[in-house]
Amino acid sequence: MLKIKLKPNGKIHQRSFRIVVAEDRSKSDGLFIADLGFYTPQTKTLSLNKEKMATWIKNGAHLTTGVDKLLNPKKYPNKIKKKPVTKSEPKSETQKVETPVEVKVEKTTSETKT
Repeated sequence: MLKIKLKPNGKIHQRSFRIVVAEDRSKSDGLFIADLGFYTPQTKTLSLNKEKMATWIKNGAHLTTGVDKLLNPKKYPNKIKKKPVTKSEPKSETQKVETPVEVKVEKTTSETKT
């Protein structure tokens, strides 16, 4: 089965990806049949030959989830949930906070008679 998948290029922290048609079980950086375009995540640039892609899909190639997420971002919404913001109520005048009272202790010395 043929898949349209991302093939990684470049250095580890400067990745770019080629969009290629390859066998389903081939390695991600292995041999491929056709080159359809590229994607660079740092600059968010996507270049794709839509005519070639349409012919490969027509011939039976399937999209991997990575390529599908690039082409259809509305289909995969961001699943990061933010914490709900709770408003803290200001302390009213009736709620007084007690402050600790300092207690002074004086040492008394006992006088001994000699």
